[in-house]
Amino acid sequence: MLKILHVYRSYYPDPPGGLQEAVRQICITTAAYGVENVIFTLSPKPSPCVLRRPEGTVVRCRSWVAPASCDLGGLDVFKRFSVVAKWADAIQYHFPWPFADVLHAVVRPVTPAIMTYHSDIVRQRWLGRLYWPLMQKMLKDMRAIVATSPLYAKTSAVLSNPWHRERVRVIPLGIDENTYPQHGDDGILYRLGLVAEEPFFLFIGVLRYYKGLHTLIEAATHVNAKVVIAGTGPEGDDLKRRMLELGLRNIVFAGLVSDAEKIALLRQCRAFVLPSHLRSEAFGMVLVEASMMGKPMVSCEIGTGTSFVNVDGETGFVVPPENPVALAGAMNALLGDEALANKLGQAARRRYERMFSGPALGRAYAQLYQDVLSGA
Repeated sequence: MLKILHVYRSYYPDPPGGLQEAVRQICITTAAYGVENVIFTLSPKPSPCVLRRPEGTVVRCRSWVAPASCDLGGLDVFKRFSVVAKWADAIQYHFPWPFADVLHAVVRPVTPAIMTYHSDIVRQRWLGRLYWPLMQKMLKDMRAIVATSPLYAKTSAVLSNPWHRERVRVIPLGIDENTYPQHGDDGILYRLGLVAEEPFFLFIGVLRYYKGLHTLIEAATHVNAKVVIAGTGPEGDDLKRRMLELGLRNIVFAGLVSDAEKIALLRQCRAFVLPSHLRSEAFGMVLVEASMMGKPMVSCEIGTGTSFVNVDGETGFVVPPENPVALAGAMNALLGDEALANKLGQAARRRYERMFSGPALGRAYAQLYQDVLSGA
């Protein structure tokens, strides 16, 4: 059995995000191919310090501070990491987390290492310039660097760098649908006042600056259907204020939803909308969720994996970012043509099964581990 150590700044049961779910899915799907997974992470309250979860063992140390979303630990982290690194057959770092580069540089594990490169550093550019030399050293030490889509590998200045690109392999993120509830909680539909025969559009995610929700609010003024925004986050109050300024009555803020409620919303919506306008949206796991449920999608062209998951004209529509007229036009095309929406949704499901399903994800990473350990 192969032993893989995953390294990322936070993990369940702390508040989840798309990247944590990506790590979980890699662990779950590779287990079917004889892989034992351990996740090394930091937590503000790491008690207990070892958790047994279905996807693997979680080893936690204390996160003392998190400037610019970069969790930092104390001396105990280095000692603990050194021990678990010796246990592993291979280490899989999940980028970006600059403190992991520090761990790697100080401990200098002899265990073969790979990196899954989830996203460029987009917002903290001045910190990125300071971090650049350490990052380059880290990348050079990797046996393989995984990009989550061909488009991101091409458009990332880091991944397309001649120093690294020959070690870049593309493995899309994915979801094992058996890890999701088989039955949705339809009670959420009644609580939000969604009528069974009335089509609505759906967004799910943390309400962050790069999600482009200001554009979705503007687009809703031109769409004669409800738009459900599920999630919470720092932009929530501003978005609600803008909705009131525009006098909109078709925006529904659902707040946090459970997995069962999310399944119910995905099953009933006409289409899923992800209006993210910045490269911080590097892949869009929610698009895989929508594809899994056979739903058409509307997303924006930002040169990342979102346009790899959602193929314009095949699984939905891809429109220019921060263009509410174009976004509303795509939504109205799906609203006015149910047959078209069904056709695109069926194509999205077929693409999910081929490229983003649990077996596809697990098989690809299991092969990568074998190649790295065999020196291929």
